[in-house]
Amino acid sequence: MSSTPEPERTKLSDLASAASSPHTVLRSTPYIALAAAALLGLCPAQAQTPAGDWPMYNRDLAGTRHSPLTQITPENVAGLRQAWSYPIGRDATAGGLTGGSEFTPVVVDGVMYVAAADRIVALDADTGEELWAYLPRSGPPSRRGVAYWAGDGTRPARVFFTSGRSLIGLEADSGVPARGFGDGGVEIMPVVYNAAPLVYENLLIVGSNSAPGSVRAFDAVSAREIWEYRSTPQAGEEGIETWENESWVGQPNLLHWAFSMTLDAERGLLYTAFESPGPYDYYGGDRPGDNLFGNSIIALDASTGQRQWYFQTVHHDIWDYDLPAPPGLLDVVINGEPTPILAQAAKTGFMYILNRATGEPVFGIEETPVPASDVPGEWTSPTQPIPVKPPPLAKVSYSPEDIVTAEDTTEAHARYCHEFAARSGGFHNEGPFTPYIYRAPGAPPRSTLLFPGSIGGANWGGTASDPSLGYVFVNTMDEASPGWIQARAPGSELPFRRNSIGGPTSRFWWAEGDPEVGNIVGGGERAWPCNKPPWGHLVAVNAATGDIAWKVPLGLTEQLPENKQLTGRLNMGGPITTASALVFIGATNDRRLRAFDSRTGRELWVTRLDMSAHAVPVTYAGRSGKQYVAVMAAGASAIDDPTPPGAEAVVAFALPD
Repeated sequence: MSSTPEPERTKLSDLASAASSPHTVLRSTPYIALAAAALLGLCPAQAQTPAGDWPMYNRDLAGTRHSPLTQITPENVAGLRQAWSYPIGRDATAGGLTGGSEFTPVVVDGVMYVAAADRIVALDADTGEELWAYLPRSGPPSRRGVAYWAGDGTRPARVFFTSGRSLIGLEADSGVPARGFGDGGVEIMPVVYNAAPLVYENLLIVGSNSAPGSVRAFDAVSAREIWEYRSTPQAGEEGIETWENESWVGQPNLLHWAFSMTLDAERGLLYTAFESPGPYDYYGGDRPGDNLFGNSIIALDASTGQRQWYFQTVHHDIWDYDLPAPPGLLDVVINGEPTPILAQAAKTGFMYILNRATGEPVFGIEETPVPASDVPGEWTSPTQPIPVKPPPLAKVSYSPEDIVTAEDTTEAHARYCHEFAARSGGFHNEGPFTPYIYRAPGAPPRSTLLFPGSIGGANWGGTASDPSLGYVFVNTMDEASPGWIQARAPGSELPFRRNSIGGPTSRFWWAEGDPEVGNIVGGGERAWPCNKPPWGHLVAVNAATGDIAWKVPLGLTEQLPENKQLTGRLNMGGPITTASALVFIGATNDRRLRAFDSRTGRELWVTRLDMSAHAVPVTYAGRSGKQYVAVMAAGASAIDDPTPPGAEAVVAFALPD
């Protein structure tokens, strides 16, 4: 893809040499970037978010990711062209499922704030010209997001981000360390956090990506810690009875794995989503009980951190069905009554729609009997909470007829998948909460095939909403995790582990060009699931009725003949919406950015990127008045990805003049 000529700016080599000082700020252009208007929900005196801004990770506290801009419409979106790109460099520490940056920029008053591989930069949102750059000495910034604080009348606007255990504040106009914040603009937190802080009034709210599982609030002016919420109950607290044998002691998980949080400013309620218990995702015999507050949506008083209500989506998780994204908030009319709801999309393949004031299910949740584990010493919950509505958004069952055939894709793909099933001893499945089957030492292979697999279902991309339609949008995957539970070597910390014929991290995949690659990190865009396509979808749920409004394949496999290419793809990242009835989404590992009609699901525009966009896009208006759509495209296709250095970039699109 061609790019517009890059503006003159500080070179990466210059940035590297300047990094020897503790806090380095590099300015390319003298430029003042103060917000012209305040942000939604930051304090009572501030006005509503300007239409052209994207001032936080989810655009608003409710997590709608909905922009009121209408310059780009279903009628003209096909005319979008690349306006500019800014290379971010390759982060050598980036790994995980996407192999690159998952960053979502924020844009305020025509200035975009972005995390590059080793620095935070401010860009002119019309041109991509660099305005200033800051290199944290603590290491690479979080590859997921930054936060913007509009100031308090006496102090100017600030930009906040995390880098390991460091919470760092910068002056938004210049990039110098925020005066009076922590020690020279840096506050060392007790835990690691890898996402954008949520800004509410004068609070910076962050969650933990390292033990102990928690959420903390810091003062945006001084960095002083205001409150802390611990997700694992302690002695004498509610929920302790769900951790038998005192297994709550030293619990290393129940982290706040989600990229962000959402907040009901009217009620002062903060919505958090916590991961599954540990220390091992697939064995829980050492922690009998439902294990509150793992796999739970928890509403906290945003001012104090006190828990107001909770809802557990999985009891005693042994499938790695953690909650990787926060719920989206929406007001809808249900049976003639205005109803405040939240919609939580999950790796289980279900969407949990709750009254966000009370935590009560809106359309009903049934505690459904599920099969028990046959692993020696394992404890399993006799039931799991399954929504009455909406129906499953992803595949939650399996039969042998689901395996791909040559007519679906290729003969080589189908042959490998059928051989994989045979070598696994066949596959056992009784629904989404089928325990991994036990394989005794020396016994012949026998395997569970779990749908959804451990990456979902829905993953960290989360949801977007269109308040005028009452629709909630989410991208999902139909992929499976195969395997069994087997004994570990004597003396191991835990007695059992998950395995499969492809190894402990194997998935039910074939990789084009390398059939033995069974992991998304190694396979990337070459990985083809072994179940019949589609393998990925974009789904619209009518939140007022609980029905699926539409569901379309998301992504293509261009190595196949044209009549077979619309397979859907594995996807990481989420959607956004506009008031002109558009949904924009990257996410797929086919290196594409797309636009859909939010009312029908019809694809209206697609463009090929140099790398996959495993991130949430943004849309905004520059100071020119022009509307842009921008996304971070930095997802590698595989460990041995041949993409040349410098391809990782934030890329902006607009209509021609």
